[in-house]
Amino acid sequence: MPGRLVGRRSTAAVSTAQSFLFFLILLGAAATALRLLSRTAPTIPYPVLLAVGGIVIGLIPGLRLPPIGPDLILLAFVPGLVFEASLALDLDEMWRRVVPISLLATLGVFLTVMLIGALAHYGLGLDWASGFLLGAIVAATDPIAVVQLLRQVGAPRGLEAILDGESLFNDGTGVAVFSAVLGTILSGHPSAMDAGLRFTYVTGVGGAIGLAAGAAAVVALRRVREAELEILITLVLAYGAYLAADVVHASGVVSVVAAGIVVARYGSRTGRLQGTQLHGFWNLLAFVLNAILFLLVGVALPAQRLAAVAGLALGAYAIMLVARAVPVYGLLGLAGLKGSSIPWSWKHMTMWGGLRGALSVALALSVATYPQVNPNVAVLAYGMVVLSLVVQGGLLLPIARLLGLSSPDRRR
Repeated sequence: MPGRLVGRRSTAAVSTAQSFLFFLILLGAAATALRLLSRTAPTIPYPVLLAVGGIVIGLIPGLRLPPIGPDLILLAFVPGLVFEASLALDLDEMWRRVVPISLLATLGVFLTVMLIGALAHYGLGLDWASGFLLGAIVAATDPIAVVQLLRQVGAPRGLEAILDGESLFNDGTGVAVFSAVLGTILSGHPSAMDAGLRFTYVTGVGGAIGLAAGAAAVVALRRVREAELEILITLVLAYGAYLAADVVHASGVVSVVAAGIVVARYGSRTGRLQGTQLHGFWNLLAFVLNAILFLLVGVALPAQRLAAVAGLALGAYAIMLVARAVPVYGLLGLAGLKGSSIPWSWKHMTMWGGLRGALSVALALSVATYPQVNPNVAVLAYGMVVLSLVVQGGLLLPIARLLGLSSPDRRR
């Protein structure tokens, strides 16, 4: 009898393991097929095809897939993707565009949250707390598809730097604002002062942990010469910095950004890390993580619940576009007054290229488990992300051509 019981348990365990392995194989096969398809349809960015492919997989009747939770996205994917983006930054170009990047990643995030909160309250009937939470979930942009396309068409490097830099830093500020807003809602006494104190804590402590971890990693990198050890040190740094900040309820994203920039600065000053296996490893890892992640975004789509609030989701998406336009044109205009002249074509692409992605999905999934949070918030946020990927992502190339950004001679 004990032998049979053990056998049954082993069979059940193997069945679960096989199911998960099948899921990974399915995602890998879909990512490969969609990559080949993207070569025949270059007008549609690869991440957009991945998201649509994920939606199709998720809608297959009778297909039972493992549940996708926010922890999987935040712990397994976000640290690696954020660190790779930090490591690959063109620091010189980013410094030249530091004024517009700083304005968009700080004031731009706050303005986006405030505008979406107010418009969702008056336009969609959400209470103030739910409106601001919705704004915080979708405040961070994810321009992976945009930057890939701009590189393909030979768009100016300065525009790439603005989109890349804004996304990298508003990941940190956006998640920090989200943590502050959610924390004050869960406390039962939402207040601006409480949210402000929480924001200061999660950003300050997260940044300090990232700087300390990055400095320690640089000390280690100076002592090694093997590519394998460089890769291992940076892997431990990316995921360790995130975990260390997360354990003390600070911002893991801010921590990873700070750590990545410390290593990137060391690499740019010494020239040691350029063109090495380290960058090749992180490029490959980012490609794999992005491919799986955009598929997961589509697979996890709550199709039935989203259909029930389709009208509200369209309204929320329109609100998000308005809330994106105000800070982009206003703050980039302000940057022009401070000496950082931004062409109108860049402003238009920055506005249209403000896609939302996997980070917003992870935040939306994370609030769905709290009874204190309006259940429509998570569903509306998911709808806004999917619409942004499909509508804005699908029209990226025509918009780039219309704005005259597809000429290699303009790349400077």
